[in-house]
Amino acid sequence: MKKNPAAPDSVPGPAQPAANPLLLPDPAAGIEIQPGPNRLGFSMVRNPINFSVVCLGGSAGSLSALEAILRTLPEGSGLAYVVVTHQMPGSADGELRQVLQHFTNVPVVEVTDGMKVRPNQVYVIPPGKDMSLLHGVLHLFEPTQAPGRRLPIDYFLQSLAKDVRERAICIILSGLGSDGTIGLKMVMENFGMVMVQDPDTAEYDAMPRAAITTEFVDYILPAAQMVPRLLEYIHQPGPRRPLRAPSAAPASMPPHALQKIFILIRNQTGHDFSYYKRNTVFRRIERRMNSHQIKEFTHYVRYLQENPAEVDHLFKELLIGVTKFFRDPEAYAALKRHLLPLLRRQEPGTTIRVWAPGCSTGEEAYSLAMTLLECFDAEPDRNLSFQLFATDINPESIDEARAGFYSANITADVSPERLRRFFIKIDSSYQIRKDVRDSMVFALHNISRDAPFTRLDLLCCRNLLIYLSAELQKSLIPVFHYALNPGGILFLGPSENLTGFQELYTPLDVKWKISRANETASQLVRLTNFPFSASRQQAVAPNTSSSMVPSAVPRRDNSFATLIQRLLLASYAPPAVVINPKGEILFVNGRTGKYLEPAPGLSGLNIFDMAREELHFEISDAVHRATQQRQTIVNESVKVKTEAGYQLLRLTVKFLTEPEPLAGLLLVVFEDTATSRRVRRNKPGTDNGQDSQITTLEKELQYTRHRLQTTIEEMESSLEELKSTNEELQSANEELQSTNEEAMTNKEEMQSLNEELMTLNMQYLHKTEELSQAANDMKNLLDATEIATIFIDNEMIVKRFTPPVGRIIPLLPTDVGRPITHFANNLRYERLIPDVEQVLDRLVSVETNIQTTAGDWYAMRILPYRTLDNYISGAVLTFTDITGLKQLEDQMEISRRFAESIVETVREPLVVLDGQLRVLTVSPSFASAFGVESAAAKGQPLVALSKGAWNQPQLHAHLRELLDTETASFDDFKLDADFPGVGHRSVTLYGRRIMSEGHLTSHLLVGVQAIDN
Repeated sequence: MKKNPAAPDSVPGPAQPAANPLLLPDPAAGIEIQPGPNRLGFSMVRNPINFSVVCLGGSAGSLSALEAILRTLPEGSGLAYVVVTHQMPGSADGELRQVLQHFTNVPVVEVTDGMKVRPNQVYVIPPGKDMSLLHGVLHLFEPTQAPGRRLPIDYFLQSLAKDVRERAICIILSGLGSDGTIGLKMVMENFGMVMVQDPDTAEYDAMPRAAITTEFVDYILPAAQMVPRLLEYIHQPGPRRPLRAPSAAPASMPPHALQKIFILIRNQTGHDFSYYKRNTVFRRIERRMNSHQIKEFTHYVRYLQENPAEVDHLFKELLIGVTKFFRDPEAYAALKRHLLPLLRRQEPGTTIRVWAPGCSTGEEAYSLAMTLLECFDAEPDRNLSFQLFATDINPESIDEARAGFYSANITADVSPERLRRFFIKIDSSYQIRKDVRDSMVFALHNISRDAPFTRLDLLCCRNLLIYLSAELQKSLIPVFHYALNPGGILFLGPSENLTGFQELYTPLDVKWKISRANETASQLVRLTNFPFSASRQQAVAPNTSSSMVPSAVPRRDNSFATLIQRLLLASYAPPAVVINPKGEILFVNGRTGKYLEPAPGLSGLNIFDMAREELHFEISDAVHRATQQRQTIVNESVKVKTEAGYQLLRLTVKFLTEPEPLAGLLLVVFEDTATSRRVRRNKPGTDNGQDSQITTLEKELQYTRHRLQTTIEEMESSLEELKSTNEELQSANEELQSTNEEAMTNKEEMQSLNEELMTLNMQYLHKTEELSQAANDMKNLLDATEIATIFIDNEMIVKRFTPPVGRIIPLLPTDVGRPITHFANNLRYERLIPDVEQVLDRLVSVETNIQTTAGDWYAMRILPYRTLDNYISGAVLTFTDITGLKQLEDQMEISRRFAESIVETVREPLVVLDGQLRVLTVSPSFASAFGVESAAAKGQPLVALSKGAWNQPQLHAHLRELLDTETASFDDFKLDADFPGVGHRSVTLYGRRIMSEGHLTSHLLVGVQAIDN
């Protein structure tokens, strides 16, 4: 829930007993409570302010804006204006007053201590002073802050908001810094109005922009347009209305208009504001209507439907959170005193759990954190820590609180020592230190809907309950008790109380509402209704023709006998209700509308509230006597007014003792009796009529005296009896309830923990299976390739290697984690480490063939190790065994040389060609016969040999046929050509396709059979 720290409504809590009412005055009516001489300790003082007070706050560059405002100011506006600016102490007295007086005909005066505020005047704060307003009188104070840290506008606005409440008007003008942001929140909270100069028209826009960022501004206007809008606002009826009772609604509000607004907010934000006090909600809605010049609620509902952004603005308006660091410093000092004993009772190393619902932008939560850390300093040997849960329903506030950034004006609330210890100065703002923020959890949470944090040592809920309905307050107090550990501390606001729940808490500080949770069972009736829905808060008027069956009586709608019984009851039984001793109606039979009617407002189904005026005394007396005497009480000739006149009836109240589920309840029966015409018409004038009235009055007087005497006697002995009875009942049920609550709590926590563990276990199991499968695949892949592989990081530390590496570098499994430079290798290669460094530095691969000292050959490749994110995280060295390939190459070389030696040895001219008909080798006789050089001929195409003499198409056809078909030879091919250096020759050739191990190869042998000149 969002926090609203001040209390514009009435004091929360259950209503006081009617026998001795304590009526507190309405602050909006101009009446305040002050200490006085009477027996109650206070007296009534009427606030003399019955007109609006406008604060004009500015700093650098505000003089031109003040001139624009004062020049348009009428003389008879009926308002008082207070100018608060940043003036140096050395400024001349009255200088600003004289300057401003030139701009307006309205009298301008400089404030003196004790000056009374009057309308149609302009008041100017003196230089070097702080100013406050109390009961319409201005008081001057010497500043306590250094000149650079003074916030005179905030100082005055806070007192203005408290003193004149909804009549306060705040105008922020040009200036540097953020002075005024805290004060305008207080004005907004108390239903005042806020104007800000348009930053584009301000000479210095820091103050206007800081005010606008609070989102609590009604109007953003140039200075020249402010006075017309101000006067228009003043003459609107909304702000001038007196405060209503919480249950009252405006005359202009049609039925269900408020519910429609709640529905629109809930549909867009997910939050239900039907729990808020009606008076607060009405005033917030009226403010939004006034800002849009809307007079009818139906029109505003339509406007909300058509403008979703306005729903967000109204949502923030209802969530206005006026908070600051260490609000009420005396309260935090008292809290620290009571925290120290709690901390001393904790075991060393304990984590203190704290919950701060309605944290707004986090100032209060961080104040609690700083208070705890200061308390820890007093117990340095206990090694205590804390975890603070700060919650709110506004996601923007949660984000702001989580970041922990605050403007420089917090120096007015946070001491320099705390600023140095808990904050970091960043530019012109402050941020909470990370070690403090790390101990805090900020989360979205609705205290009326979401489960509370439990096992708490401290619960701080200040100034939140006062904005909630009384019924919801009664429901939340037991929830807080349930959330706290026995002995835990509950810290409430000064306007909140625990009335009706004294058995759950022991007061520690009555003034600052600090209480300790007692070790007793929480009220299960309240806890079982959690989460609290609006339907449980609002009572519905009973239908006189229907029945409400208590849960103790089972319903058997399909039973034939039950249907017959209902028919007989409806036809012949008199109207009746079943109630408990408190008057709460549990069951209705027949048409009771003649005797009972729904009570106005949101009351429940209580017979004392619903009884018609003539029956109030009779029913109350009969129920009281039946409860005391535990027998049936019958009152004859009771008169009740109906539409047809007065009717006599017999009122019977029967105390039920059986059946067992109904024991202790009361049956109230209404039976009409014969009524004469004179009685029905209620004609006076006879002695009998007067005697009847006198008798009735005497009966009422006698009943009142009897009840008064009974009450006095009961008051004398009830406390001891109730305490004794309560102790006996609690001793009988406490252990069972406590055990049951603990078991339920443990069960829920264990179930939640078990579900989380199962989810995590399944995730980890799935990840483990994936990793295991990946590891198996990698192992099998590396084993199948039999490639020696080494993985190293950027520091050349061995991370992983495959077993074949042992033939090159003697690595053992225990060598993982050691640098590769620590190991000798079996390579006849000296550049292994430089190559690795080159790959790591230049990110290029290295490939080469290397030989070991044992004579084995390997193809070495060094590649950069790239992660899936394309980061270089080391290198990969692979050594592929190519010993067999090297041996085969050697054998082929030997065979080639052997073949060449054969060709060179034979006397017959021969030439060997490859598959491309290029010369591989020629015999010496061939070179001599055709005038070619053996070395130069190698590698030349046959067609280019002897300057193209061998370029014969038919010869090429025969050679290509040998290569492309299974033909193995040709013979007797005649070739006539001119060979350079030799002359014309006629050559007879033959061709053979060379075979190896019985298989045809791609090599050809061309021989010369005969050479003719």
